Amino acid sequence: MTYKTNRNKLTDVSRTLAKVAMGEAFADLVIQNGTLVNVYSGELLPHMDVAIAAGRIAYIGKADHTIGDKTVVIDATGKYMAPGLLDGHMHVESTMLSVTEFAKAAIVKGTTGIFMDPHEIANVFGSEGVRLMHDEGQQLPLKVFTTFPSCVPATNDLEDGGATLEVADIQAGLQWDNVVGLGEVMNFPGVVFGDPKMCGEIEATLQAGKTVTGHFPSDDDRMFQAYLASGVTSDHETVTREQGLHKVRMGMHLMIREGSAWHDVKEVIKIVTEDGVNTANISLVTDDVNPQTLVEQGHLNHVARRAIEEGVNPVTAIQMVTINVARYFKLEHDLGSITPGKCADILLIDDLQKMEPSTVITDGQIIADQGKLVVEFPTFTYPAHIRNSMNVKQALTAQDFKLATGTQLPQTKVNVINVIENSARTEKMTAILPIEQGIIQPDAAQDIVRLACIERHRGTGQISLAFASGFQIKSGAVASTVAHDSHNLLVMGINEDDMAFAANELVKLGGGMIVVENGKVLAQVPMTIAGLMSEKSLPEVVKEVAEMDQAWKHIGCTMNAPYMTFSLIALPVIPEIRISNRGLVDVTQFKLIEVEHPEESASLN
Repeated sequence: MTYKTNRNKLTDVSRTLAKVAMGEAFADLVIQNGTLVNVYSGELLPHMDVAIAAGRIAYIGKADHTIGDKTVVIDATGKYMAPGLLDGHMHVESTMLSVTEFAKAAIVKGTTGIFMDPHEIANVFGSEGVRLMHDEGQQLPLKVFTTFPSCVPATNDLEDGGATLEVADIQAGLQWDNVVGLGEVMNFPGVVFGDPKMCGEIEATLQAGKTVTGHFPSDDDRMFQAYLASGVTSDHETVTREQGLHKVRMGMHLMIREGSAWHDVKEVIKIVTEDGVNTANISLVTDDVNPQTLVEQGHLNHVARRAIEEGVNPVTAIQMVTINVARYFKLEHDLGSITPGKCADILLIDDLQKMEPSTVITDGQIIADQGKLVVEFPTFTYPAHIRNSMNVKQALTAQDFKLATGTQLPQTKVNVINVIENSARTEKMTAILPIEQGIIQPDAAQDIVRLACIERHRGTGQISLAFASGFQIKSGAVASTVAHDSHNLLVMGINEDDMAFAANELVKLGGGMIVVENGKVLAQVPMTIAGLMSEKSLPEVVKEVAEMDQAWKHIGCTMNAPYMTFSLIALPVIPEIRISNRGLVDVTQFKLIEVEHPEESASLN
């Protein structure tokens, strides 16, 4: 059976719902004798029925009077009835899947609505890319809401992407149905210091009566409060208990993140379990998850489960992934609870500690049962030019990855990007590296490898070179066109020949991720949709990512989800140091810096 939307506005069906509630008409579906998770009162209410008509909830309680000859009845004895889960901040592109394939994976895990920020595709194809992903989402049983990307590019004067978005683009996008706000405002210095573009975007969103979502990784309290006072109302970059407590006290909506590589719940949830704060303005989000996490651990249900494991009451955890999210995005009238008039997005769950739904219902239709989809999803095809996004000036050679120095010394002091496992942040470090024939050499013994960022949108031929640490790579090379947020071509490795081979092979693939060694491809994940998402099915992508994970290990890297950490090494809005196509970026100062320390190198001899 192919899914057909049954998404009625309350104003169109309110009389129908009222008649069913009164027993004057029959329900389409009745769920009987379950334990209701009431997210308003915080109670578990046993032996409850839920009557559904026209895709919405008509009645709660003993609902025998709503059952007719054509009413479908589900026996929920021994099960909990919870609202469908809502992810208040996530990037579909990070799953490596199309919106449709992601929806298939997420919905069986209980996610019935997402608030996506498609700023990855926006950095490649601008408003056109956003519109395509948004439109793809509107035909699915998963409710896809969009926060229109705010920082494209993420920073001015530090990088070059494939597109830019201006205030006029945001104003236009805010008029689309189911665009509910402004995507994470990463350029917090621009907001604080009055950048006209950032301030104009926030003003346009507030005037439209919509939500301004944030991204604030700094500990500078004056900047934080200026940022909050400017109209930004949430943050998902909180990594410490102290930061979380302060943000809640200041009235910010705190989004606690648990993705594939960023594990913030364990620390930040202490404000609930130990400080006992009011949780009404807190939600749990995924931000970035990979396909393996979706299959092996789940989606938003995994984040809720992690909060429960850390000591949060299950009903409270469910509130943080349902009603709190709906209220934050001003959609409480439709979503987030099992109450009369709301969309019938309901999960049947055997054990709240495990948070694994046995049945998933959206808009009154059974979409998944026992972990399997029971409807076919519609297809969506992206235009040819979106699937041909690689525009590199010419084939790369080993020489392109050799960083020359002007010094005549046998060694030199350089700045290095040091990555941190399971963290979006990096550390700025320095190292002494050898020089051979005027070329600065990597040093596997110090865990320092070559790093390059190649402009891939306009064929400029621009390449920046630097060094990275923390990956423990001993051989070969890796490359990726998933390179937040401008998504240029990233290449890293010990061997320059392998670096050139990896880059050229990835261009041939049309983008994605690749691992090579000695001129041989060890693993690859083609992502032909803007160089960011695969056109393949979830099982196929999961298999490719598992092979890539093993290939990273083969060349020496044992880090958890290293390709995700690698993909963020070019994001110049999270401290401390990054690479862009223009060079090395000191994020604490928001400026380009030199790789070498020539004045200090002179003193090494």
